[in-house]
Amino acid sequence: MKKPCCEAEAKEEERKKENCMVCGGTLEYLSESISVVCNYCGKEETGYIHCPKGHYVCEICHGKGAYDVVKDLALSTKSKDPMAIAETMMAHPNIPMLGCEHAYITAAAFLASMKNQGTLRITHDKITEAMQRARDISKSGYCGLAGTCGIASGLASAFSVIWGAVCEKDVEMSKTLHVMARATDAIAADAGPCCCKSFVRTALGVGYNAAKEYLNVNLPIHRERISCFYVKRHPHGCRGAKCHYFPKK
Repeated sequence: MKKPCCEAEAKEEERKKENCMVCGGTLEYLSESISVVCNYCGKEETGYIHCPKGHYVCEICHGKGAYDVVKDLALSTKSKDPMAIAETMMAHPNIPMLGCEHAYITAAAFLASMKNQGTLRITHDKITEAMQRARDISKSGYCGLAGTCGIASGLASAFSVIWGAVCEKDVEMSKTLHVMARATDAIAADAGPCCCKSFVRTALGVGYNAAKEYLNVNLPIHRERISCFYVKRHPHGCRGAKCHYFPKK
């Protein structure tokens, strides 16, 4: 049953991109799940992130409009630099500051760059397949709750599609898990607090190295050109100078 709340009918353009999407207030991150109802679609479920004012937005509503934007950008870009592609995606107004939308951004940006680089045959179908896998395996807050960052999964999904990895295969499965482990380890070194924007960049750096090692593909990645402009938008507080992408004075 839909929650009887006037904000449930909020227009798309009224949704906040930092903190609570409904009111913009600071969100509460819980160590134990509670029963919640989405303010937008009325879905009842258990969740670990909510607004103290009683607001809650489910994963589907949180990313509404984001998936199609990312897919369209991935399929139309001509860039060969995965970080440049990801920066364009993350800067779009439909992308929240934090959230598992960044998992399929990682998959899409990496495979789009590989397609444009041209060594491997990467089709549009492969890009959308990796995006779907990344979306399916990601859930907001689980980086802290279970140590499974969806952004690392997004990169692994891209490599899995390239290799055709499935459970019954040997080498392909092993290499995909190694990519996932490397991305997770690199992201762990960047945590404190978590930042999805930084994690996407870090994961794509891992992808760059893995592409050279496993695929003999050298992507034109330009990390040094990035000066993060999300510093003041981070709801948990930016890591500041500890982050490689913190603006230099």
